[in-house]
Amino acid sequence: MTGTQKPHSERELTRRTVVAVGATGVAAAGLGGTAFAAGALGEEKGGRGVPAGTSTGTPAEDGVCYRLTSEAVEGPYYIDADKIRRDVTEDREGIPLVLALKVIDSETCKPIRNAAVDIWHCDAVGVYSGYEDMGSGGGGGGPAPTGEPPTDAPTGPPPGGGGGGHAEPTDDTRYLRGTWRTDRHGHVTFKTVFPGWYRGRCVHIHTKVHVDGEWTDAGYEGGHTCHTGQFFFDEESVLATAVVEPYVSNTAERTTLTEDTIYDQSGTTGGLLKLRYDKRNIARGVRASLTVGVDPDATHDGQDAPPQPSASASPSASAS
Repeated sequence: MTGTQKPHSERELTRRTVVAVGATGVAAAGLGGTAFAAGALGEEKGGRGVPAGTSTGTPAEDGVCYRLTSEAVEGPYYIDADKIRRDVTEDREGIPLVLALKVIDSETCKPIRNAAVDIWHCDAVGVYSGYEDMGSGGGGGGPAPTGEPPTDAPTGPPPGGGGGGHAEPTDDTRYLRGTWRTDRHGHVTFKTVFPGWYRGRCVHIHTKVHVDGEWTDAGYEGGHTCHTGQFFFDEESVLATAVVEPYVSNTAERTTLTEDTIYDQSGTTGGLLKLRYDKRNIARGVRASLTVGVDPDATHDGQDAPPQPSASASPSASAS
């Protein structure tokens, strides 16, 4: 399928039988043609997604090249049956988030085109689609966190637990999950909402990068997973969301970025996103960006990620 072919309606599908969708242009049905969608595609004119002149960081630049982005565990909530789409929001309420990624070969610095990039994350109150019966570890129905972030490490397993193993889905929901292909510059952009938190983990987004497969009219077939990782948010932004609905209703114990057992504290190399938003009103929307350095010849399915040291968190708390 060529990069100039127009995308058609989004469909539910499996990893190996995905409906091929063009990688260029905005799918009007999917992104709605709003000012927020325009910001998602780099037309930064203000609006909900990228308020003009209100920056807390700079987007990943095209020429950036650095070490391999850290591998991470897959976690128990991955579903290999997502939708091929850039707008993964569905009916979830939350602060609009544009996630702009560039996937490069960390050795040559060249962009990796036609890769299939997955993202999945919990909603504003810590619930994952496909696993609603597992709850959110206490989210909902109470006041937002105030004052300084908690300093004590969380105890006990996160909701759903399961160590590092995969948990079978409990329902057919698939919000805040999706897959899209990188363009010839290695770029891929998703529209979603700012994730919430749940007991045992800091705020994060999961990702996988699949390469060497073939995009055809029948779908994306073959290839291998060269990267399984997670993206993270700084504490300032997370605290800013905590006073906004529906995050204000999330009463789950919150783990800070420095306490997290997955984030390796290495900044952008470890998956720390660069964020842009209006500090006076984060509810208008956030733009997150990162250059993801991968080894396209390697295979990292999330089962081989090195464990991160933790002095007090339980083993199962590091796996979701």
